[in-house]
Amino acid sequence: MSDRVEAISGLQQRKVFKIIVLGDSGVGKTCLTYRFCEGQFLDKSEATIGVDFRERTIKIKNEEIKLQLWDTAGQERFRKSMVQHYYRNVHAVVIVYDVTKPETFHSISNWMHEIESHSLMGAPRVLVGNKCDCGTPESRLATTYAVRLADKYGMPLFETSALLDTECDNVESIFLTLAHKLYSKQPLRVMSVEGELGPRVVTLPRHKRASRSDTCLCS
Repeated sequence: MSDRVEAISGLQQRKVFKIIVLGDSGVGKTCLTYRFCEGQFLDKSEATIGVDFRERTIKIKNEEIKLQLWDTAGQERFRKSMVQHYYRNVHAVVIVYDVTKPETFHSISNWMHEIESHSLMGAPRVLVGNKCDCGTPESRLATTYAVRLADKYGMPLFETSALLDTECDNVESIFLTLAHKLYSKQPLRVMSVEGELGPRVVTLPRHKRASRSDTCLCS
């Protein structure tokens, strides 16, 4: 088959990479993608019920690369109807846990099993410990445990906070690391429809909580 691609009205040639963000409910997946795509913290976060979809275009070697970030609900009852669509044509995976909630860290093995069941163990993956601004150093999961698990699955580890402006560069590094890996691995271009709307986003507002000094905002 010829490599030549015929010009089609409404389409533009560019590299497009689909990155899915996994993790338990409330670990801050939506806030991380919002921080990367919008450059600021999402201070009125809502619980994702369907799929949250964001895009950002970056440049690598003077070539425009579009990153599509898919953030799904962490609760199983909201995911069953969309799992197959969510995992279709995935290029890379981000797995997020809350450094102040050990149960979200222990769930990583379940997420890895799901990744394996969709034949994505060969895709670039990163592990992210979010909410480093919350709790106390003693209450947060020790980095050594996270490093050990990341090494087990062959993933780089990032510890960060979607809330803190000082951590913005670290959030950037998460997705740019994947982008550079994908750029070097994927020489073929993907056809994308410019201006195409992403999947419908369905959200459920959270009840506003009383302001407290120990309350973490990046949920």
